[in-house]
Amino acid sequence: MAEFEKEDMIFISIQGYRPDVQALLELLIRELERPRPFPPQVIRHLGSSYGVGRDGVGQFLDQQLASLDDAEIDVLLSPVYTPKLRDQAPFAALLGRDSVPKEKWPQLIDRLLARPTVGRVQTEDGEEHSIPLRQVTLERFVHRLRLEGTLPEAIARLITSRARESDRPWLLALGRRAVWDTEARQDILARYLVAVDPSGLHFESDAQALLKLMETSLPTGVAELLKRLPDWEETLRSQLANASAPRPFFNLQVQEMHGGGRDQRRGSAAAAAQHQVELEFLRRLQVALLD
Repeated sequence: MAEFEKEDMIFISIQGYRPDVQALLELLIRELERPRPFPPQVIRHLGSSYGVGRDGVGQFLDQQLASLDDAEIDVLLSPVYTPKLRDQAPFAALLGRDSVPKEKWPQLIDRLLARPTVGRVQTEDGEEHSIPLRQVTLERFVHRLRLEGTLPEAIARLITSRARESDRPWLLALGRRAVWDTEARQDILARYLVAVDPSGLHFESDAQALLKLMETSLPTGVAELLKRLPDWEETLRSQLANASAPRPFFNLQVQEMHGGGRDQRRGSAAAAAQHQVELEFLRRLQVALLD
């Protein structure tokens, strides 16, 4: 990649330093061009929308993908190039508490297009296929990285002082999410980070479950979150009981074939297990917030 001039330094600095745009561009290229598995839902979409069998996915990517319009490309590749928390982590580690204003993003995307940036996807047969990434895909990826995010100073200090080095990137990404937009909500995360053991078995899964809970329920602060926990726990216990119970019969003859009133069929084991996991998380969260 060519060197960029100092005027390309486009970050808003909070920490007192300004990493140049070259570091960000190199990271974007590395992440966009690393091999990515083709998810099952994309393979199903190819089958239902284009009649492509599982053994024809590679040929479709090599010969027909280029003929699709941008809207079709976005639908098809969105599961591959929509960054999740782990995808945001290296960018959070690079930026720390710094931000890239939204008005600067088109410059990044233009340079990625001019490169050009070529993605690589791996199909089920283990083969790798190159995909020149269009603007619509690059925009999706860049726009969802939380480059505009900031990190509260207190949260940054807690992550640096308490978390293991290997956990800091994804925790920094978690702390940069928009839901921590008030001091009261930041206090929830701060209390959690202080109370829990960062080397504990459930640390990562619970932290991500807390983020999901915050983004879906938007509690205003610790007091409201603690107030709502009992209702959520009761709902989960009810769902757990229903998931564990055998499904009802709608035909008496079929019911008799399964033993009538002695039916020993199990309910949805996967659903029951998930409800149990969520219930145990809520209990641990309550302990952490009351600690």
